[in-house]
Amino acid sequence: MSIVVTVPDDVARRLEAAAAARGIGVHELAVEVLAEHTPEPTRPTGARRRLVLAGIGASGTGLSHRIDEMLADGFGRD
Repeated sequence: MSIVVTVPDDVARRLEAAAAARGIGVHELAVEVLAEHTPEPTRPTGARRRLVLAGIGASGTGLSHRIDEMLADGFGRD
């Protein structure tokens, strides 16, 4: 994806000078600066979260790994 950003001449000159001083291209420095100063996108207000349930009950530390044994012993019967 490409985005074209127009900046005032004085900012362009400062960007060019800073890039030259570091021995990198203006584009590379601009991407670096924008990445540092642009916040990560957040979930829009009201957006629903997606729940991931893969692996639920597969830990082996709870009772789920003994369910067959418990049912055979009569668990849940009155």
